[in-house]
Amino acid sequence: MHESSRKLVAPELLIGLDVMPDVDFGAGMAQFRQPFASREMPPLPEKLAVVSRSEHRIPSGSDAPDVRVLRYDPPQTDKALRPAMLHIHGGGYVLGDADMSDISNRSTALATGCVVVSVDYRLAPETVWPGALEDCYVALRWLADNADEFGIDRDRIAVSGESAGGGHAAALAIHARNENGPAIRFLLLDAPMLDDRTVAGNDLNPYCGEFVWTPQKNHFGWSAMLGREAGGDDVPEAAVPARTKDLTGLPSTFISVGALDLFLEEDMEFARRLMRVGTPVELHVIPGAYHGFGVAQNAPQVAELVRLRMAALGRAFAQG
Repeated sequence: MHESSRKLVAPELLIGLDVMPDVDFGAGMAQFRQPFASREMPPLPEKLAVVSRSEHRIPSGSDAPDVRVLRYDPPQTDKALRPAMLHIHGGGYVLGDADMSDISNRSTALATGCVVVSVDYRLAPETVWPGALEDCYVALRWLADNADEFGIDRDRIAVSGESAGGGHAAALAIHARNENGPAIRFLLLDAPMLDDRTVAGNDLNPYCGEFVWTPQKNHFGWSAMLGREAGGDDVPEAAVPARTKDLTGLPSTFISVGALDLFLEEDMEFARRLMRVGTPVELHVIPGAYHGFGVAQNAPQVAELVRLRMAALGRAFAQG
């Protein structure tokens, strides 16, 4: 970093830098995860209580453990088939769980009328690639296979994810295409983690990645998930969306990313490559925003991004 990018942070977002937990991956995984463990869930807003939540355990069909998912059903006044969204949480491939997105998933279900399923995939380094991807694929197939029971239109299934969850979502879309799996109508990606080569020592944007998720943390997260050194020549193409040579046949995609986010350039490049093969893409770069800027909950940029995401999801569900 040639000079601090703090002066480029939008004033409304500066408060988020003071409340974001710092993580030290040099002290071991337990210490690394501690700031994010046993967090108290914020009170559930009364308006979201109408969205029901249920927990399910899906047999993996292999030696892997059952896959835990949370299902959110919005209130329904008729018997019309509803769209659905598979949500994949973030956390650098090494942190987080499905519960951490409870309020946002309830909000999405209520705003769009879709059924949301959030998957608790296995984390690295305890589980390396392709374990987490397999968990996400189990959840996607379960959602499509049970569409009739859940009152879901299997032709209107979206997949969403933020950060590492966005990376898993993109990888899942590629995997489902390759396996002739369930059709995915739409990808909703927020600052997706797409390229293991975005690490220190490479030619990186000097104003991206100073805050929250740095090149060093990115190297750690990717190496943990891959089970090998990130950025190396032996990394499997199928493990990294940005390394995938053929991006044809992927669903319409929404990508949002902050202008100061470490993932800015890899996300823009992924969007460019999708557009080059004829995939409809909506790309938003948020000025003055760092990775995870949503922690500044009252900032207008956060509310505007939520509006853009819900509008894009609504349009995708309305098509066809």
